[in-house]
Amino acid sequence: MLSFIARRIAAGLAVLCAISFITYFLLYFSSSSIARNILGEFASQEQVAQLEAQLGLDQPLLVRFFSWAGAAFTGNFGVSWFTTEPVVTAITSRLPITLALVIVSILFIAALTTALGMAAAVKRGWIDRMVQGAAVIGDAIPGFVMAIILVTIFAISLKLFPATSSISPDSPGSAWVASLTLPVIAIVINGVAGGAQQIRSAVIKQLEKDYVRTLRSRGIPESEILFKYVLRSAAPAGLTVISLQFIGMLGGVTIIEQIFALPGMGSLAVQATTMADIPLVMGVVIYSVIIVIIINLLVDIVNGWLNPKVRVS
Repeated sequence: MLSFIARRIAAGLAVLCAISFITYFLLYFSSSSIARNILGEFASQEQVAQLEAQLGLDQPLLVRFFSWAGAAFTGNFGVSWFTTEPVVTAITSRLPITLALVIVSILFIAALTTALGMAAAVKRGWIDRMVQGAAVIGDAIPGFVMAIILVTIFAISLKLFPATSSISPDSPGSAWVASLTLPVIAIVINGVAGGAQQIRSAVIKQLEKDYVRTLRSRGIPESEILFKYVLRSAAPAGLTVISLQFIGMLGGVTIIEQIFALPGMGSLAVQATTMADIPLVMGVVIYSVIIVIIINLLVDIVNGWLNPKVRVS
């Protein structure tokens, strides 16, 4: 198991290094007018050249990249070119909001998809038809459309929740609940439909296998068969779907944060990209990739524990 985890960590580090270089290389082509954008159109050419030298924009690409990578390796991602705020401070002040939104949403999605998927696979009938119908409707309605509907009805019309939010990591718990309720509902509605369909298919596949009939012939209670054997065998497929949804949320939550005015990583990424603030963009990318690598590692470990064949492959 340790060698399995070591291989996964090594692969994650390789991906992190590759994405870092590729992202920095792509940003290189958009950095020619950064100094002019910072100083304004009335700045002299000498002032622009001086700022470019100060920011290191006059150096070759590889020199700039390895200088940034060396500092980033020690945890120093530099400062924002436009606000002079340290990149780490800008990210850590917003990251908890995005992580809270995504983690709470994925926990609800995991619980609901497991319950609905198993019910549809075991009971069939109207429950099965309801889950399949909800999957079609959920896939047809994008998350941002559901978010607009929710904020229009429950925030603007009924005034039950705030339409915009300015929460921070030190805000009280009541403010977090009020600000995240509607965004979480919007994400969960869109995520449950497809996830329940995948769990349903995985459970049906397990129920049709010979070992289930053998367990039933031995008189083992149906609930024990479902939760001890079938669910464990179907769990890898469900975990894969949920992990992909989690990773997709990190990017897709940008629109949700914009609709509800949540000061999370999504709005920070939009702001940094619009201004071509390379240190801030690189910080957002690296933090996001690290989160994705950690999630994939955890899913691989759980899958390896559930299915020893995964560790061998």
